[in-house]
Amino acid sequence: MNWEQIQGNWKQATGKAKEQWGKLTDDDLDVVAGRREQLSGKIQERYGVAKEEAEKQLAEWQRKASDAWFAVDKKSD
Repeated sequence: MNWEQIQGNWKQATGKAKEQWGKLTDDDLDVVAGRREQLSGKIQERYGVAKEEAEKQLAEWQRKASDAWFAVDKKSD
């Protein structure tokens, strides 16, 4: 999935980001607002990893992203 799709659905993607990086706060994710560079910086800050490691984790997370992350749960009555 490309980053524009993740950014465009950021509110839904934040749940998956919190699953992946539990140390990120809601405030962190609000500040990130779907911007990849900001997310990389927050991962570096919270986890004490180098930029290369943060980018590696982000690339893997982005690779796992699927339309199912953003599917609206429609239950019939």
